[in-house]
Amino acid sequence: MKVYYEFGNAFSGIIRGREDMDNILIVDDIDVNRMILNEILNTDYNVFEAEDGFRALEMLDSMTEMPKAVLLDIMMPGMDGFGVLEKMKGNPEMVKIPVLFITAADADVNESRCLKAGGSDFIPKPFNPDVVKARVDNFVQLKNYRDSLEEMLEKKTKELIATNESTIETLATIVEHRSLESGAHIQRVSELTKIIAKAVINSNVFQGQIDRSHLNSVAKASKLHDIGKIGIPDRILLKPGPLNDEEFEVMKGHSFIGSKIIEQISKNIFIDEANYLTYCGQICLSHHERWDGRGYPNKLKGEEIPLSARLLSVIDVYDALVNKRCYKPSLSHEETIAIILQGKGTQFDPRIVEIFVENAEKIRLIEEELGDRE
Repeated sequence: MKVYYEFGNAFSGIIRGREDMDNILIVDDIDVNRMILNEILNTDYNVFEAEDGFRALEMLDSMTEMPKAVLLDIMMPGMDGFGVLEKMKGNPEMVKIPVLFITAADADVNESRCLKAGGSDFIPKPFNPDVVKARVDNFVQLKNYRDSLEEMLEKKTKELIATNESTIETLATIVEHRSLESGAHIQRVSELTKIIAKAVINSNVFQGQIDRSHLNSVAKASKLHDIGKIGIPDRILLKPGPLNDEEFEVMKGHSFIGSKIIEQISKNIFIDEANYLTYCGQICLSHHERWDGRGYPNKLKGEEIPLSARLLSVIDVYDALVNKRCYKPSLSHEETIAIILQGKGTQFDPRIVEIFVENAEKIRLIEEELGDRE
């Protein structure tokens, strides 16, 4: 007797059960074994049945809700229980499902092999209803408890990460205000970075240098590009005019200071996103390097400069030029684009400049919305 049901082609073969009950999968090539186990368990569980290992894996792939336990016969034609378990252990969606092997009472050798293979427990033959029910209940309860703990841990981890990222970004905003710039500067830089990084990825010009899944990490990391300015004296940081050579040497130190701050953050603050902190370090240290090797602090040249920093260097110059600073008035969008084009192949990666100019209208709209020009 089978109590599971399937929706056909209209529902892509997805297998569903009663939503208020946990799922159990019984895998056995002997009909009477499945029938007995079904009768024992179907009052408290959605019981699904598979007559062999291949069908069991098909059903697991189709289930909208994974079973809380699998009762798995060892000796089956085609694919035995060990083969099914091996496939399950190799699938991240199935690896944590408790597997209770169906074994003969005198199968000591099989039981030892089952434990070594990763089986959780055994359902001995002939079946004792009380024993079957108790063992299944125990593992289902344990699975639900573990799932609950994992969900709670994941939630708390996300909250901790969000708090840490917010703290770091708040520090970056404080630095911007200390420079007499509005906090909107880092927001604009982040928005522009996301646009240009996405365009760079879509262009396929820099294949293998930046991963599509890292897009948000690069955009968030850009907010910290000038965090090292926290170590620059006010007399230099707030000077209302050009810096002399000695002052400029001090100002150049903000790149190195920023990279050291990120290094300390990496050691002491939990961020479950290693790429984010990697990009933070690259951008802080190298966003003032130049394509022709005449930048600072390490005089890197061309593709020696991390791609994330090459992106940020164009965006940072653009935003600095179109917005008023204590040492300069604002320039128009058109004037700024012309200056960036003049730096193509010398100050900036020429391919990034081309992509930047291609997206000039999107860039202008963001600046109009978030700009702090006076």
